Amino acid sequence: MVKTVGKIASLVAAGACIAGMAASAHAEDTKITLGMSGWTGFAPLTLADKAGIFKKNGLEVDLRMIPQKDRHLALASGAIQCAATTVETHVAWNANGVPIVQIFQMDKSYGADGLAVRNDVKSFADLKGKAIGVSAPGTAPYFGLAWMLNKNGMSMKDVKLVSLEPQPAAQAFVAGQNDGAMTYEPYLSTVRANPAAGKILATTLDYPMVMDTVGCAPTWLKSNAKAAQALANSYFEALDMIKTDPAKANEIMGAAVKQSGEQFAKSSANLRWSDKAANQKFFANDIVPFMKDAQVILLESGVIRKAPDDLNATFDTSFIK
Repeated sequence: MVKTVGKIASLVAAGACIAGMAASAHAEDTKITLGMSGWTGFAPLTLADKAGIFKKNGLEVDLRMIPQKDRHLALASGAIQCAATTVETHVAWNANGVPIVQIFQMDKSYGADGLAVRNDVKSFADLKGKAIGVSAPGTAPYFGLAWMLNKNGMSMKDVKLVSLEPQPAAQAFVAGQNDGAMTYEPYLSTVRANPAAGKILATTLDYPMVMDTVGCAPTWLKSNAKAAQALANSYFEALDMIKTDPAKANEIMGAAVKQSGEQFAKSSANLRWSDKAANQKFFANDIVPFMKDAQVILLESGVIRKAPDDLNATFDTSFIK
């Protein structure tokens, strides 16, 4: 009898050990490190984290703040598995040898990205030879400035570029440095709040070219489709929370960028988050034409030397169905 009890105890212990190992493996399988920034459009990811949505969906997500100019390096090294960034940046990464597959759209800017200039600047032509604070090639502000100049018969060679990330670009401009600044919310609001320093010459209301998606490394995606699906589902659930409890959601999202809920609500009014229906429409009709247009600007500005071999390979719509 003692031997039998001992055997049972041993089996139970062994089973517990195996179960523990399985649980550990499961936890490891569902851990995602995602590179992003403090851009207002990425805030639903922060909400999914702080409100426990990721955890509810079986994910452990490490949201890592990495400058956009360095995010592809983190992806290439395996330090992150997924990244939130602009669509044309996904094009650039793929073209430059860092493959990434977009799995859902997060947002589209409706005035949340803009070019701030001094009050005496009346048009883009007045910017010739002027100093503009903008982040490095391969980032959304750099592309945005290149796009706006291109649409006005100019190029990046017509202005003096001062390398500054979006937040310091806005702060420097308000402090009286440089003739312009290409930045985005919540930092663009710094300019809006200081009209004596300058004005906003143009935004994505005038030039709609900033839209963000989440993408993942293709090798990781093939092995972790369930985790990728849970990531997409968590984003859509965060959007549901924004609709059903906006005050709480705005407070959580604002805290991450040192804004009150009310301030965050004003910042986010300049963009639109993309629900599942908007995602399906975007990937069916809009993404490829936009990427084709973006390639022209990326090539002209020297961000890429050649276009990706297959634009359709840069996204996967199976996670938004």
